[in-house]
Amino acid sequence: RKSLHNQQDGYICYDWFVSSVFLIMMGNREKTLTFLHQFSYLLVSAFLWAPRLHNSIHLPMDTAASGIHPVYFCSAHYIEMLLKAELPLVFSAFHMSGFTSSQICQQWLTQCFWNYMDWREICHYIAICIFLGPDYQIYMCISVFKHLQQEILQHTQAQDLQVFLKEEALHGFQVNNYIEYMESLAQIYRPILLRDMRNIGVLNT
Repeated sequence: RKSLHNQQDGYICYDWFVSSVFLIMMGNREKTLTFLHQFSYLLVSAFLWAPRLHNSIHLPMDTAASGIHPVYFCSAHYIEMLLKAELPLVFSAFHMSGFTSSQICQQWLTQCFWNYMDWREICHYIAICIFLGPDYQIYMCISVFKHLQQEILQHTQAQDLQVFLKEEALHGFQVNNYIEYMESLAQIYRPILLRDMRNIGVLNT
């Protein structure tokens, strides 16, 4: 538990993942700490738990010096790659709007989708990433964009896409409606995604 504290020293953002786990554990502090301690040894913790890697001694020096969360380097690239391949109209809409889909996803993921999804869907998101693998975090983002495709195109024309995605909840999105879609993405992209996720330079599992 001391190591958990040391990993988060200096982290100034709100820890949405720990708050989520605390609620899942029904407010039991000991169960939460026990889970986090065990969870911190898993590869998926690097992607679900943003403060987990803050100031980590295991990070490559150039990554730590950049000040950018290491997961962003990996996730941003693949979110853009999958979006371009799977949802080209949405990809083009972001390009026309002057910002990237990965910027929006970074906000969603950092907050564990709090303020965007219903609590049940947040629990489903955390569960599928833990049980199915960290690459499902990427597939989740692509699924959300698929769900929002028509609205994204409409707000691109209205020139308020960034405001819409940052301020609006993900109305009607249910994880269970997109499980099969995410599994189809995993069949195509999992080998390359997991290879790079494992090579993030932090954990070997």
